[in-house]
Amino acid sequence: MSIRFRAVHSGPGSSREGRGLFLAVISNSILSWTLAAVLLFWAVGAYNRLVRLRAEAQTAFAGVEAEFTKQVELVSKHLPGAEFTQPAGLEAESTFWAGLQGAARQFAASLAAVRTRPLDARRMAALNAACDVLVVAWETAQRDEAHDLAGPRLPDSLLARRSQLASQTHAAIEQFNAAVVRYNEAIVQFPALLLAWLFGFEPGLPLAASLGDVAPAR
Repeated sequence: MSIRFRAVHSGPGSSREGRGLFLAVISNSILSWTLAAVLLFWAVGAYNRLVRLRAEAQTAFAGVEAEFTKQVELVSKHLPGAEFTQPAGLEAESTFWAGLQGAARQFAASLAAVRTRPLDARRMAALNAACDVLVVAWETAQRDEAHDLAGPRLPDSLLARRSQLASQTHAAIEQFNAAVVRYNEAIVQFPALLLAWLFGFEPGLPLAASLGDVAPAR
C-alpha cells in the first residue's frame, strides 16, 4: 500500500496578500513612531519654553529687588532711628520716624521671603501689602511734616532721591509684570497647560506695588 503526498504551493495571490499585510504593519509602525517622536519633540520644546519664560520673570524680578533694596536703604541709612531720638526725650520726633522705620523693616522681610520665589502668588501678595504700608508711611511723614511748625525734617535731597528711585522702580516693575503676563499666558494655553499641570508651573502675581508712583520732591 503506497501513500502519496501532495505538496501545497502558495499561489501568486496569496504571496501578494502576505506582502501587503507586511507592508501595512511596517507602515503603521513607522507612523506610530513618527507620531511619538513628534509628540516628544513638541513636549520638550513646550517644556523648555515654559522654563525659559519662568526664568525671564525671575531675572526681571532681580531688577525689581535691586530697586526695592535701594528704597529700604533710603530709610534705614538716611533717616535717624528711634535709638537716636529717645535718649534725648524727643518722643514726638521718635514717633515721626518710627512709622517709616517699622514699615521699611516689614517691607524688607517680605522682600526677602519672595526673593527666591518671585512667582509665588501668596508671597507676592504679602510683598504688595508691605509695599502699600511703606508708601502710606512715607505719605504720613510728609503730611505731618507739612503741618510741623518746627520746620521740615525730611531734607529736600532725601525726597529728590526718593523720586529718582521711584522712577527707576516703576520701570523695573513694568518689566517684571510684562514677564509675568507672558508666563501666565503660556501656562494656560492648550496643550501646554497639561505640561504646566504635570510639572507644577503655577501662575504668578504681578506687582501692584506703588513704590514706583510717588509725588515729586517739593
